Amino acid sequence: MPKRRQFDPFHALMQIAQEQQGYFITKQAIESGYADNTHPYHVRKGNWERIQRGIYRLAHLSPPEDGLTPAFLLWTRGRDDRPVGVLSHETALSHFNLGDFNPAKVHITVPIGFRRNSPTPKTIVLHRDTLAPSEITLLRGMRICRAARALCDVVHKNPVALEDCRLVAKDAIRQGLILESEINVAKVNPKFAAFAKKLFP
Repeated sequence: MPKRRQFDPFHALMQIAQEQQGYFITKQAIESGYADNTHPYHVRKGNWERIQRGIYRLAHLSPPEDGLTPAFLLWTRGRDDRPVGVLSHETALSHFNLGDFNPAKVHITVPIGFRRNSPTPKTIVLHRDTLAPSEITLLRGMRICRAARALCDVVHKNPVALEDCRLVAKDAIRQGLILESEINVAKVNPKFAAFAKKLFP
């Protein structure tokens, strides 16, 4: 009878963490096979880095390409421990290398009813809104607003940015980062219709 393969918690957690640039939450460690009372041990031994309450990083992995940003998204986890935040506004545009956006803080859009007991990290700007699945994509394992929605959000927040964002929109369309269907949706969205035709001529 063939020998049954033993479950390997390290391998299971590694698979999860690698998809999140090395980061993971307590629940993911437990689901991977690590007992809750062993977590302080792994931090003391230097196996895990404690980023903030309930968020860790595997210490032996290479530095994350996006710094702490994936950890900030994990901070937005809801009651089911699934992250609900999406990188948005200037942060999304900077990750697409569009324009000269280099925000000092990380802009994240969360559902309107989002609540956390812990205070919002000082480096995060939270926006509460409803995003359609079609307005979200994945980039290096992070949920991020598509370029069209990000541009609309920037102009809606700061109408003075319209002319600069028009140039960015043209570049995004040229690169295939904005689809004609997204432009059509923006032009009939009551929130963006007032300026969408100018933003996407």
